[in-house]
Amino acid sequence: MSDGGIGAVLIAGPTASGKSALGIWLAERLGGVVINADSMQVYRDLRTLTARPTPEEEAAVPHRLYGHVDAAVNFSVGRYVADATDLLKDLQGRKVPIFVGGTGLYFKALTEGLSDMPPVPEAVREAIRQDSEGLETPELHRLLMERDPETAETLRPSDRLRVQRALEIFAATGKPLVSFHGVRQPGPLAAGSIIKLFLAPDRDELRRRIDARFVTMMESGALEEVRALGERHLDPMLPAMRAHGVPGLLAYLRGEVSREEAVAKGQADTRRYAKRQFTWFRHQLPDWQWVAPEEAFEVAMAAVNAPVCPSPSGRK
Repeated sequence: MSDGGIGAVLIAGPTASGKSALGIWLAERLGGVVINADSMQVYRDLRTLTARPTPEEEAAVPHRLYGHVDAAVNFSVGRYVADATDLLKDLQGRKVPIFVGGTGLYFKALTEGLSDMPPVPEAVREAIRQDSEGLETPELHRLLMERDPETAETLRPSDRLRVQRALEIFAATGKPLVSFHGVRQPGPLAAGSIIKLFLAPDRDELRRRIDARFVTMMESGALEEVRALGERHLDPMLPAMRAHGVPGLLAYLRGEVSREEAVAKGQADTRRYAKRQFTWFRHQLPDWQWVAPEEAFEVAMAAVNAPVCPSPSGRK
């Protein structure tokens, strides 16, 4: 990299690909801080089910933006970028920021910027939410088609979150959501020297790891997390309530499905998500370097012109 030093390391990849371990190894060697870039790991209510770093891992090196948001909050990519920007200003070159996660929109916003979306007053957001209650998602989409056909044509009728967001923007501004897409604010990592790695494990092995990890999560308290979350009676459309595993486990707790069916649903949803992660990064962030997880540490250390020994081999 440049003589001025590395500005940041970005580690992405599908779920269960070994990103967290790599982030810790690099933070140990580079004097870095691991920064979350996963939209579900921001929620404090779901440490186990979202595979957040353990307390022991968080104690080994500094970790930031993990578990700092309550599940009742509809946390957005805009708020994430604001938090990350404040954190980068606070670090001010004292530590190497190492962003770790699987949320492509977070990485895209960090490097390429965000559309300059207007704020939506909470009163407007709540009014749209109340109007949406009891309506099926296709009905909401038809409502958006009446008010904002330009945006409705770009959204899938089954994508409730984005349809509802478009309704909020239109209610707040009177303008189509798509009219704001052309104006972008630069991302906090738009300039500077950064390493961008996407961990690409063998697909069959990844599927096995996903299934095994979900079983381990169940043995480690995931069901108790979901039970506590369900007792809060939050809006089922909130992001935390739709985290992989949550809907199925809530259905099990209500007696609607068996435990085996709930686990199978969580595993299948996670496998499908991993597949989408591969596709999204390939098309949306084509300049990233794809690397096998077992080679990623050496690749990253070579990129920062740092000696790779001693290597954390044996911990991969």
